Amino acid sequence: MDMKKIGRQMSIMMGLTLSLVLSFVGVFTSGQFTLPAFIMSFLESLVISLIIGMFVPMKKVGDAACAKAGISERPLACRALESLVSDLIYTPVITIVMVFMAYKQATKHGAPLSFGPMLGKSMVISLVVAYLFIFLVTPNYMKFILKRNGGKPLQ
Repeated sequence: MDMKKIGRQMSIMMGLTLSLVLSFVGVFTSGQFTLPAFIMSFLESLVISLIIGMFVPMKKVGDAACAKAGISERPLACRALESLVSDLIYTPVITIVMVFMAYKQATKHGAPLSFGPMLGKSMVISLVVAYLFIFLVTPNYMKFILKRNGGKPLQ
């Protein structure tokens, strides 16, 4: 089984999911939900996610974090840590870029906003929501991808 192919597929699926969720949360919490804003936010965050996914080998990073923490033999604890590591790699980058884009757009139209509080609120919400989604969907995506590639699904 080609593990690099599986890693790429996992990266794409997680990138799509995170981009969709974080775009929805970001645009929805701004109080100015519009379909064009959502689509633009989704496309921008998808590009960021895919770029991160191309350069960061999440399986290796997650396995190393679990080994370092001494929890490799504890599947739930390891999954929780891997989800946190993934969240801390993807979410801050996506959130900073998305909030900056929203800030520039809003201030261009005369809105008196302060970037720091806007980023802080969005970062906290995004980190929590993304962590939950990563934790919940990763095992299901992995089972689907392994099955699709002829491998034995994880238990």
